[in-house]
Amino acid sequence: MTGKLYIVGVGPGHHDHMTFRAKHVIEESDTIVGYETYVNLVEDLIDGKDIHRYAMTQEVERAHQCIDLAKEGKIVSLVSSGDPGIYGMAGLIFEILAESGWNPESDLQVELVPGVSALNSCASLIGSPLMTDFAVVSMSDLLVPWEIIVKRVEAAAQGDYVIVIYNPSSKKRIHQLQDTRKLLLKYRKPSTPVAIIKGAFRKSQTIVMTDLEHLEEHSDKLGMISTVIVGNSSTYNFKDLMINPRGYTSKYNLQEQKIQN
Repeated sequence: MTGKLYIVGVGPGHHDHMTFRAKHVIEESDTIVGYETYVNLVEDLIDGKDIHRYAMTQEVERAHQCIDLAKEGKIVSLVSSGDPGIYGMAGLIFEILAESGWNPESDLQVELVPGVSALNSCASLIGSPLMTDFAVVSMSDLLVPWEIIVKRVEAAAQGDYVIVIYNPSSKKRIHQLQDTRKLLLKYRKPSTPVAIIKGAFRKSQTIVMTDLEHLEEHSDKLGMISTVIVGNSSTYNFKDLMINPRGYTSKYNLQEQKIQN
C-alpha cells in the first residue's frame, strides 16, 4: 500500500474559510496528526480516524511521526491553522525529507494544501490594509535571534512597508513588541493606524483599532493568536476600518469614473 502525506492548512478556524481541497484530503486521510488546538478545529471532520495530538513544543516529533506513518502506507493529514507554508510545519517536513535524500518524483508523495493565513483573514476584518507592499515579521525569537528580527523590522520601517506582526507576545515574551513600537516611532508618526486582531473568525474574536502612540495600552489583547497590522505613511482610518490607498486617486477622480449607463 502506498502512503501519502498531506500538510493541510485549515485557515483561521471556521469551516467557511477552509478550502474545498483541505476538507477533501482530511476526509480521504485515515490518520490525523497535529497540535491539539489545531486538531480541535476539525474535530467534526475526523470521527473514526486514527488521531495523534501533540503539545505546542513537539514539532520535531510531530514531523517525524507524520513521515513515518505515511511511509508505512497511511494516508496522513498533518493539520495546521492558517497556512502551513507560512511560519508553519511545511518547512520542517521538507527539511527532514531533504536531509534523508528524499526524491519528490519517486519517493513518498507529499502535498502541501494551502490555507487562509492570519494576514489574509485579519486584513479582511478591518478593511483594506494590504493594498500596497507589505512585510510580515514574527516576534518569536525561539528560532530566530532577536538581533535579526530587529534588522528586519527596521528595514521594513525604513521602506515604508505596511507591517504584519505574527506572534506579537506571549507570557514569556513581553519586550519584543514594545521594542518594535519604539523602533517604528523613529520612522512613523505616533498617529499611524494600528489594528490588533485576536482569534480571527473564532468565537473569541476581538478587534482593536488604535495607533502607534497608544498601542501599549492594549497589551491585554495580545497573544499567540493575535496579529498586529501597522499601517504605512499613507494608511488612514475610516469608521473603524484601516484603508491603505492603492494609488487610484493620483490617476483618477474616483467620483467621476462611475460607469455611465
